[in-house]
Amino acid sequence: MKMHFCIPVSQQRPDGLGGRYVLYSVYLDGFLFCRVRYSQLHRWNEQLRRVFGNSLPPFPPKHYLAMTTSMADERRDQLEQYLQNVTVDPNMLRSDVFVDFLKLVQLDTFSITTKKVSLDIFLPDGRSIKVEALTSDTAERVLEVVSHKVGLCRELLGFFGLFLIQFCKEGKLSVMKKLVDFELPYVSLRSSEVENCGIGLRKWYLDPSLDSRLMDCRVAIDLIYMQAIQDIEKEWAKPTEEQKQKLEALRKEDNQTKFLELSQEVRHYGYVQLDPCTCDYPEPGCGAVISVGNNEISCCVTLPDNQTQDVIFQMNRVKCWQVTFLGSLLDMDGPQQTLNQNLELRFQYGEDSHWQWFVIYTQQAFLLSSCLKKMISDKMVKLAAENPEMQIEVPEQGKSRKYHVQQSQKACSSFLPRKSKIKIVEVDCGFGTIKEDL
Repeated sequence: MKMHFCIPVSQQRPDGLGGRYVLYSVYLDGFLFCRVRYSQLHRWNEQLRRVFGNSLPPFPPKHYLAMTTSMADERRDQLEQYLQNVTVDPNMLRSDVFVDFLKLVQLDTFSITTKKVSLDIFLPDGRSIKVEALTSDTAERVLEVVSHKVGLCRELLGFFGLFLIQFCKEGKLSVMKKLVDFELPYVSLRSSEVENCGIGLRKWYLDPSLDSRLMDCRVAIDLIYMQAIQDIEKEWAKPTEEQKQKLEALRKEDNQTKFLELSQEVRHYGYVQLDPCTCDYPEPGCGAVISVGNNEISCCVTLPDNQTQDVIFQMNRVKCWQVTFLGSLLDMDGPQQTLNQNLELRFQYGEDSHWQWFVIYTQQAFLLSSCLKKMISDKMVKLAAENPEMQIEVPEQGKSRKYHVQQSQKACSSFLPRKSKIKIVEVDCGFGTIKEDL
């Protein structure tokens, strides 16, 4: 699936010859990723085309005369579509020419040179380990270094990921985003405006039954056991009183396997919980706590009379969703380097042959969208395991695993200034046909 790339603004800058050039601010998952010129992207496209030929999406043509405002906006839109479409091909995401360019522009944008650094990586239980890395090491590379240090089986790397995490008061934490494979963790951490942030290692699947795939690796069990304990302590997972007593007894016995087996029965085990936000259901302005996992969006809604109502949306009834940025970025030279203010995610939901739009207003809209995509990916992986004679291609952050299922995909792009449509994903109820609009 496409990644959450967008170019909400561009700026004209003077060059050294008395002329001017346009600098494009590229955002990924709501965070400033890099600033690049058209000429840089054009050269990159030429390099990619020499390797991948006509499989590349169309690149906006050069203009040899001065561009009007409408032409400049059109080029920005086209570059945005190009970045979204070029990330669909997992083979391209793994290529050196793709990764090396994106590493370079990340470093250049934030004026960071390549050097050795020591990174603190937080484990699910809150402890941190130090790993030696380069500022130019990608998240994929850092994850490999972390897995080697803790002894995690290499073949299980795809079940884990590195996340940008904010550590809040009273021991709470907030997951800001998952780092994609070609992101540079050191740069992402340095450039983030979020206070008290760190890089954390967490499992990256939202189907709790996939725990079973990790049970032959002692370190993997340790990691998901730590996360299970943390999620219960943070009240992301919500055991009953009886379950709490049984889990506490198993924890005292250090019976991790039985603890994880019982955790499967706990409400919201293995889910990602967002920070408190607002929604428009059952009426506008209701407070909500959103938990995502196990093929559902679970909302605990606070009504105007302060009563709470649990609302569950099943993923197989979600037709499509979109993330919308509701504001504008005016001072791009200032500190504002995220799109996390004024974001909404709206999804179309079908019940009894009736389709309705629901809106969630949350700073973590991009994370929520990533979680929805991940649930689709998990579903396809399970379908492949249950039907080995079929084949599905499940691209996951630069890794491609081939399975076999009938799948079609259509993509297009649009950008609206001020109220900017950044992401739309459409999925049919049976998870067979996927349509992404960006």
